[in-house]
Amino acid sequence: MASPSRHRAETARWLTASQVLGTLHRRPGITRAAMAAELQLTSGFATEITARLRDLRLLTETPAPARGRGRPTTVLRPHPEGPVVLAVDLRQEDWRHGVATIDGQVHEVRRRSHRSREPATVLAAVRHSVEANRNRYGARLRAVSLAVAGTIHDGHLVQAATLGWRSVDLTTITAGTDLPLLLGNDATLAGVAEARTGAAVAAGTALHLIVGVGIGGTLTIAGAPVTGAHGAAGEYGHLPFGDREQHCPCGARGCWDLDVDGRGLARHLGESPPADPRRYAGQVLDRCAVDPRARQAVRAVATSLGIGIAGLANIHDPDLITLGGLGPALRHAAAEAFDTAYTDGLMTLHRARPPSVVDAAHGDEGSLRGAAIVGLDHITGQSALAEWVRTLATRPGDVAPTISG
Repeated sequence: MASPSRHRAETARWLTASQVLGTLHRRPGITRAAMAAELQLTSGFATEITARLRDLRLLTETPAPARGRGRPTTVLRPHPEGPVVLAVDLRQEDWRHGVATIDGQVHEVRRRSHRSREPATVLAAVRHSVEANRNRYGARLRAVSLAVAGTIHDGHLVQAATLGWRSVDLTTITAGTDLPLLLGNDATLAGVAEARTGAAVAAGTALHLIVGVGIGGTLTIAGAPVTGAHGAAGEYGHLPFGDREQHCPCGARGCWDLDVDGRGLARHLGESPPADPRRYAGQVLDRCAVDPRARQAVRAVATSLGIGIAGLANIHDPDLITLGGLGPALRHAAAEAFDTAYTDGLMTLHRARPPSVVDAAHGDEGSLRGAAIVGLDHITGQSALAEWVRTLATRPGDVAPTISG
């Protein structure tokens, strides 16, 4: 039986190993020297830990580009036979998936249109992808992380209004496997991506909003989302910032969702609600330069967007606000209307130094990247790493295919 001191030393090594992998995730291609400096490790201990992680097929080291005199150092990269995560982004019109390595990069991204929006059909297609990737990567595939355009409560999808789903069991995606399924709202995960590797990296407290079919988002503090008591926080689109005469599919009246996407634009144009609000909004934005009615509708929607963001800034007091999806296009197409509405809606204490509103760095890839980040956090935790070591011990000769770029 190991002595208490030896156990403590072993625990410290695993904690440091997890921190090293987390650093690689945040800063792909970091040098060993920079990693040691960031984690305040001695050169000798950094060498020991990276050697151990190399032996465990978690990372490799390659020479860093030469930069003048001094001792050469190495760049840390994912091991070609190391663990991976399958990241999936389930949206209204399609779904995408890709394989994430421990440096946070998502490879082999594929997009698939829905043949039908029936839950059984959609989930069967996703499950087929899970099975195909499990067959390809074997024990290297450690988790499936799913972003979904819907309301998450206690780890379950309770409503996906854009898909017309209610209380759908998503666990069928990984049925018959031992893979953990990590589930998150798409807007929340996009906010995580911005906070960890995007436009909000330097912000301690950041608010992310994404306009697609409705509007959602998240508040992140030190890179972690504020998800509420049951995981359903960030449903900003269902705040009563909109027209009280409008009925939302969620069951409430006056939801902000209905004012800031293609449905709001259609109402201002006197047209029927579009079947695909995202595509419709893009078409209206394209007409702005030549169609005065389209410009007027966009100004009205941009005004609603600015007013609502001001309200959230007053509530959350963020350092920075990132805007994704159709948000940047709506804002820039009616910049004066947006800026006036945003400034006028701020409390006096915020007006001297209002939180900047910036375009999201990850654009349309935010939710998929966020799903990858959550999955990688899971598989590089201490217990998951210990399980990876046990897997190697039982399958020492198993070499799965490498990632293609």
